[in-house]
Amino acid sequence: MIRPATPEDVPAIVDLIRGLAEYEKALREVETTPEQLHEALFRPEPAVFCHVAQDPGEGRVVGFAIWYVTYSTWLGRHGIHLEDLFVLPSARGRGYGRRLLAELARLCVARGYGRLEWQVLDWNTPAAEFYVSLGAGPQQEWIPYRITGQALEELAAR
Repeated sequence: MIRPATPEDVPAIVDLIRGLAEYEKALREVETTPEQLHEALFRPEPAVFCHVAQDPGEGRVVGFAIWYVTYSTWLGRHGIHLEDLFVLPSARGRGYGRRLLAELARLCVARGYGRLEWQVLDWNTPAAEFYVSLGAGPQQEWIPYRITGQALEELAAR
């Protein structure tokens, strides 16, 4: 079952975030607390959203998709940026990832959004192959940039 996350799902989502970070060899970089995630997802006007995959037999959350709304000046329409998608290894192969992405695609279509986009680590071949099987393709011409930490603070102080 795919559904919007509820406040009760926050501990499971944080565990899944940590599972994703461990898979991506970046567990030490996770700073997110349950309190921070709850505030981000369930404030009066949230800027980030989450859908979860719940195992119908066990009732536990086995996957998640965290996303936010973007805007394309070229399309003149909003879109969805998928920040993270993760399904527990023990639950993979049962269609949860596909259903999470299909739900976000349905939101795009229903709201008139022009795109659903995300990033994949260059070494994550299984994920890239999965996305290609859904009809997605890499955006070779765009290179993501990021500013964080001390550099972010220094830029803000200029």
